[in-house]
Amino acid sequence: MDWLNSLLWDPSSVAHIVLLYSFVIAIGVMLGKIKVAGISLGVTFVLFMGILMGHFGFTVSTPILHFLREFGLTLFVFCIGLQVGPSFFTSFKKGGMTLNLLAVLIIVLNIAVALTIYFIANGRVDLPMMVGILYGAVTNTPGLGAAQEALNQLHYTGDPIALGYACAYPLGVLGIIGSIIAIRYIFRVDFAKEEAQLSQNEDEEKQKPHMMTLEVRNEAIDGKRLLQVKQFLGRPFVCSRLRHEGHVIIPDQDTKFCLGDQLFMVCSEEDAEAIIAFIGKQVEVDWEHQDLPVVSRRVIITKSNINGKKLGDMHFRSSYGVTVTRITRSGMELFASPNLTLQVGDRLMVVGREDAVNSVGLVLGNQMKSLNTPNIVTIFVGLFLGILVGSLPISFPGMPTPVKLGLAGGPLVVAILIGRFGYKMKLVTYTTTSANLMLREIGLVLFLASVGIDAGAQFVQTVLQGDGLLYVLWGFLITVIPLLAVGIFARAYYKVNYFILMGVIGGATTDPPALAYSNQVAGNPAPSVGYSTVYPLTMFLRILAGQMILLTMM
Repeated sequence: MDWLNSLLWDPSSVAHIVLLYSFVIAIGVMLGKIKVAGISLGVTFVLFMGILMGHFGFTVSTPILHFLREFGLTLFVFCIGLQVGPSFFTSFKKGGMTLNLLAVLIIVLNIAVALTIYFIANGRVDLPMMVGILYGAVTNTPGLGAAQEALNQLHYTGDPIALGYACAYPLGVLGIIGSIIAIRYIFRVDFAKEEAQLSQNEDEEKQKPHMMTLEVRNEAIDGKRLLQVKQFLGRPFVCSRLRHEGHVIIPDQDTKFCLGDQLFMVCSEEDAEAIIAFIGKQVEVDWEHQDLPVVSRRVIITKSNINGKKLGDMHFRSSYGVTVTRITRSGMELFASPNLTLQVGDRLMVVGREDAVNSVGLVLGNQMKSLNTPNIVTIFVGLFLGILVGSLPISFPGMPTPVKLGLAGGPLVVAILIGRFGYKMKLVTYTTTSANLMLREIGLVLFLASVGIDAGAQFVQTVLQGDGLLYVLWGFLITVIPLLAVGIFARAYYKVNYFILMGVIGGATTDPPALAYSNQVAGNPAPSVGYSTVYPLTMFLRILAGQMILLTMM
């Protein structure tokens, strides 16, 4: 029976390590799918399963456990960075600035409440444990990992901060959703009025393409070339088809406009009224039944040599006689501006003769299967650069220890930059959603299982004989006080739509269960809009905040 004893209890055995992690992750993920009152803890149950196994003596040798924990964390935050990178900088535009400021205020108040409790407790809880409680209260696992990395830099040997995280997490989830519900009743929110307000503000996307058919009525442009009309207007548009005396052509820059010509136009929504007023009136034309065999087809960019090129530099109209009217990227439609930078995975709506559209497809690739192959080079180049950046010591006056972004902050910053600007370095950053989620979830469960196994030996003693119940109470206060304060302020002062505010609260705490609840209650995509607007900045600040607290105050 030595083989069985080694399999179950030898912490340095590869078979034991794989068996233990597989069991903890599998059972934890299955338990995380169980819903109580429509709420589940999701993958975080892996942490509790790891704590349970650690409590009963199942463990892993320290070097291997630390490797799996840090590798899982690095992989997780890097994939998050790649996902949020393209939208990180654009999230500050227009109304997004207000929403991000509200999210930052929530983060600041979370920290303020946590530090206030820490000073009032007067030594009853040490600072690292309070940081663990803080991250459990806001359900932010990457921040916990970053804080653990900072403690490694400081050679901390106290109680595992995952104990505080585990104590605060369950009521953290309930507190976030409870705050959303409380704000609804405080302001007696009428869902019908909130829906009406959303419908009035649907023109907020500048880049959203608008399609229309216009008849030329302005005598001032009679006989003028398409290029001249664009210069007169000073607003970008695409004219993909022109009907002159019953015949349809695909216009180029030298095509002349005549009174009575009918034009199929694509422009941004905010420019539509000005273009209509300048050219003529809107009319109805059945473009599918005209004398020119024109097709409209989506073509996918799959060739890496196209990555980073501008649409105007491809000369599709002059070379192939086709027009690109709009582009779909990450589920969002963009106006086909000549200055738009193309990326692998973009879907271009191409209009023209069928043979010409097919030729453009050959130039761009249009091979969907090739997108299913992950770009391993980009991932490992990013991890390499992220570790280098995270290891750089940054000295600040008054700090006893140089600050490092660490294994969480470094890869996160590099991934955000690669996701946004990677095409300039000829890095193909496209990754299918399923591939990104797979890598991200593998990293997360490895981290959670490692943290749980490491903390399990002391968890029961901390909760039953120590201050575990106090940790639960403190975590609840850290969760609820900032959310209610900022939520009431956002509604009373900024008049933020309730559906958007639900998403902002979920995004400011990076809490997927809160988003799922909000989407279910709202029945529209508004909570997802609020969530995705503040999520990138929130995740970045959450990961860095704990490190800064520990490095400046310990």
